[in-house]
Amino acid sequence: MNSIKIFPVKKISIFNIISLLLFLIISFSCKSTRHIVKEPLKEYGADYLFEQLKKNELKFDWFSAKFTIDYINDKKKTSFNGQVRMQKDSVIWVSFSPALGIEIARLLITNDSIKFLNRINNTYFLGDYNFVNDFLNTNIDYDILQSIILGNDFSYYENGKFRATYDSKEYHLVTAGRRKLKKYVRTGLDAERIFIQNIFLNPENFKITRIKIKEIKKENKKLEATYSDFKDIDSQIFPNHIDYDLTAENPIKISIDYSKISINKALKLPFRIPAKYTRIQ
Repeated sequence: MNSIKIFPVKKISIFNIISLLLFLIISFSCKSTRHIVKEPLKEYGADYLFEQLKKNELKFDWFSAKFTIDYINDKKKTSFNGQVRMQKDSVIWVSFSPALGIEIARLLITNDSIKFLNRINNTYFLGDYNFVNDFLNTNIDYDILQSIILGNDFSYYENGKFRATYDSKEYHLVTAGRRKLKKYVRTGLDAERIFIQNIFLNPENFKITRIKIKEIKKENKKLEATYSDFKDIDSQIFPNHIDYDLTAENPIKISIDYSKISINKALKLPFRIPAKYTRIQ
């Protein structure tokens, strides 16, 4: 009777099993990501991405949050706390306070005006967007300001001809020129606003992770905003951390952390100028 030879089997260690599992997980994840990124872009192009961007923007009538800010201008850093309240397309109300919680300033921004109270020296300012643009050394309006605060796209600007690409991590939408829609042009300055935009999107939720804005007529004026720490707010995804980097004659960096975020709860927007306050120009 012939004997059956049993060949020795190499002992498989737990390390071998874990290594195999990790390899399979990483390989599957990479393939899944590539599939997520490539297929919609290949089949639908920029129009599809822009549609998804709009679909997944923060939808709100009212927005409020507390925040902490680090503000760096010409290498000088200032930190403070505050709260922001916003009624969509209408009003942005901001209160600033140091660590002790005593208000030092209040800001009210509408579509055509800027109001500012300085409680430290009992002064106030009433003006228009020239104040913001002179302060930031740029050229923005209410729509742009509201959008970059929330991580949404512009609402009242031409969609333009966006070009779509991907970099193995994110979608990338680029347009070489975008101006305000004619029906929303109120001044000659509105008509002159033309921006080059670079928008980076998360391939899973189509939220803006980074945006670059460059003014065509001002080559050295650039604004970059980076959005991170996304969390669920009433079944919507919102960035709880934002970094702004403004390239101008005096570079400005702003870092914001949001907390206690609430949407669609009507709020009061108090702004009263005390009689004893002095107006500044």
